[in-house]
Amino acid sequence: GSGGFRKRKHDNFPHGQRREEKENVNLSSPLMTSFKSFQLELDTRHDKYERLVKLSRDITIESKRTIFLLHRFTSAPNGKEILNESEVKLDAVRRKIKEVAQELIGEDMYQFHRAISPGLQEYVEAVSFQYFIKTRSLISVEEINKQLIFTVEDREETTNTTSNVHEKQPRTWSLKVTPVDYLLGVADLTGELMRLCISSVGNGDIDTPFELSQFLRQIYDGFTFIGNTGPYEVAKKLYTLKQSLAKVENACYTLKVRGSEIPKHMLADVFSTKTELIDQEEGL
Repeated sequence: GSGGFRKRKHDNFPHGQRREEKENVNLSSPLMTSFKSFQLELDTRHDKYERLVKLSRDITIESKRTIFLLHRFTSAPNGKEILNESEVKLDAVRRKIKEVAQELIGEDMYQFHRAISPGLQEYVEAVSFQYFIKTRSLISVEEINKQLIFTVEDREETTNTTSNVHEKQPRTWSLKVTPVDYLLGVADLTGELMRLCISSVGNGDIDTPFELSQFLRQIYDGFTFIGNTGPYEVAKKLYTLKQSLAKVENACYTLKVRGSEIPKHMLADVFSTKTELIDQEEGL
């Protein structure tokens, strides 16, 4: 009838008959052998994906710690010590990226890109932040990729040859940061530069905010050239980039108009108050 339910095909067979058919399956048939190989391949790929996710998480954590350390550069009495310590931390991050590169030997990187993309973006943010503090300029994606070319060390090579004589690993391998990961990392860099502007104002540094404002304006102009033709993630970051630029320009306006009448130790409080008002007006 119209109100009845439709029987499925396997409901016509008794349950015992289905169990007998399952027990009578020939596990050594070519079809079952093929499915077993598929299962092994999928399990291996899934395990590798999970290992890459864990490595990406470690890269993200260490990169964030490097960024937190670099924010102490403006208030530290000796900035060279901060830069040297940050270089040590970035070397540790590159060792993690080396493990990622080893996992991807012989694999298509884009099949595992979703697993490693967050870590690479955070690494780009940390490296570009350190590079800006050193040179007051933006690091290129080619320069970042040059630092991600790895070679087999002598100790590793001897242990590999003694343990696995038949397995030949390449002497050099690399992991390239994709243009999308580079753009997303640079977009996140603008937020750190905005925080650097706040700390500089708090330390009485009046020149750095104007320098940061000009630099952020150049980055924003570059992103606007991409427009809606770029990836969806890049267009999403453009709004946050605009917010960071507005806050830095507001700091420059406060310094230019009221910098002479407000003591230096109170400029940071005035700037923080205006920043909160901007966030409330825009619903953040």
